[in-house]
Amino acid sequence: LIHQILLFISSVHRNTAILMVDPEGALVSIDPTMPTNTPKAFRVNELKTEVTNRLAMLEKRVELEGLKVVEIEKCKNDLKKLRDEMMSRAEGRVNCPCKYNFSDDGKKLTPRCDVPSYPKYTLSQETIEAVKKPTFDVWHWEHNEMLSCLEYMYHDLGLVKEFNMNPITLKRWLLGIQENYRSNPFHNFRHCFCVSQMMYGMIHLCNLKEKLTLTDLGILMTAAVCHDLDHPGYNNTYQINARTELAVRYNDISPLENHHCAVAFQILSLSVIKFANVEPEAIITLILATDMARHGEILDSFKHKVDNFDFTNEEHVTCLKMVLIKCCDISNEVWPTEVAEPWVDCLLEEYFMQSDKEESEGLPVAPFMDRDKVTKPTAQIGFIKFVLIPMFETVMKLFPQIEEIMVQPLSVCVYIYYMYIIHYG
Repeated sequence: LIHQILLFISSVHRNTAILMVDPEGALVSIDPTMPTNTPKAFRVNELKTEVTNRLAMLEKRVELEGLKVVEIEKCKNDLKKLRDEMMSRAEGRVNCPCKYNFSDDGKKLTPRCDVPSYPKYTLSQETIEAVKKPTFDVWHWEHNEMLSCLEYMYHDLGLVKEFNMNPITLKRWLLGIQENYRSNPFHNFRHCFCVSQMMYGMIHLCNLKEKLTLTDLGILMTAAVCHDLDHPGYNNTYQINARTELAVRYNDISPLENHHCAVAFQILSLSVIKFANVEPEAIITLILATDMARHGEILDSFKHKVDNFDFTNEEHVTCLKMVLIKCCDISNEVWPTEVAEPWVDCLLEEYFMQSDKEESEGLPVAPFMDRDKVTKPTAQIGFIKFVLIPMFETVMKLFPQIEEIMVQPLSVCVYIYYMYIIHYG
């Protein structure tokens, strides 16, 4: 009856629904027989306030997240501007003392000398001990941290004092090294650090400080740091088949390794690093030894010497240094699986990039680089069994202490890959 009276007074249709609210927005019953609302009744204004507050909070979070994105983009832009500025400075040097001025793609090399210093990280005692071991996890470190670790290695081995290096010059030289490694999936600055850290680890593991001179240690470390400078991401086979500038320049003889040497000494000359009493050929010999085309030749030479090895014989020591840098260069599978496996992915990615390029240019494609044929286990089993294990076992004859840390993990890797094939095909 009350409903009908209200409809009549309001002059609206008799089926119209009517809601009554009090000044605070709470519903009021039009039926006097119904009890009044409790304090917990649904209140529009309270809901509006709550929604508004939540919306404001969400907008604030979105704003903060947006600021993070803006800051990241700003950092990227600042880094790009800094890099462009450094490149423009380097291009202004017209009297470059090195005759090898151009990389394979025609771009001028840019050895850095007048660059800002990277932040100096204080290495913890735990890190100092870990970096001396071949099991060191290289994936946890940013470039600046890796630079600080390399700097520490040179100080720890006594090379800074032995070669009378200015610590600031050493920092600039290491920056120049980093800047001249390209952003390849595998052959990049992190790989440079891996090889250098493995060399440093083997120096400690094999107690080479008591067997070799500081000059020899300096040659080993510096060759490791420089061994893949300005690597274009395509191997010697591609360089030769594609008749690149590097292949023509070096008559198809280790074109990449010769190029790494040329870039290394260009940077050395610009950074004023001097290695007293060190002939350039000593470093060049080790970098050239990393060409896998010479693997059999170098390993056979070492096998003939290892049973009667003489640390006072210069020829024996040179051969040992060549084998050591080879071990460090291809030692990925020595690391624990969680460290080693990502490197296999990086290497295969670089291989597949090359095979795609070779196919597009009508060049022959190596089976171990063909993305349609190769798998991770098949790529690694043969390499570990027929290349890595024989080489490390030969070194083990001279340094038995590497068996547990370096040789046994290789056999474990082969077993793991075989199990993978058995279970997954």
